[in-house]
Amino acid sequence: MKVILQRTENASVRVDNEIVGEIEHGLVALVGIGHGDTLEIVEAIANKTAQLRIFNDDNGKMNRSVIDTGGGILAISQFTLLADCRKGRRPAFTGAAEPSIAKELYESYVTALRNQGVLVECGIFAADMKVSLINDGPVTIVLDSQEICRTQSQ
Repeated sequence: MKVILQRTENASVRVDNEIVGEIEHGLVALVGIGHGDTLEIVEAIANKTAQLRIFNDDNGKMNRSVIDTGGGILAISQFTLLADCRKGRRPAFTGAAEPSIAKELYESYVTALRNQGVLVECGIFAADMKVSLINDGPVTIVLDSQEICRTQSQ
């Protein structure tokens, strides 16, 4: 599982020119589910997402989480995060989970965030989406389950 977090002043997602999800300050989470990802992995990454201290405190230090700031998360499914670009010029997406599994785990990620009290808005799984945001900072963080879950088990 890979999640790209972008700290944002505001963000929205459109499908067929209609806004289907929108937040004020918070995070845009681009979510890629891969083969072998499990509910345990999804919950660990959701916990990391909600609790990661990447918002400034009163002293200008990154010391507050999206929960601490009362921010929202705009979660967008994005299988292209699992692109394999090692060979040739066309990416391969064989590392991405099958759509039915990916959708279930993506929805579990959203539920796990909501269970922590975070306002979560979503795009539409597998739709052609247009995402707009104002990146705050800019602050962009990559969460990779292969790194995070390996570190937590040591």
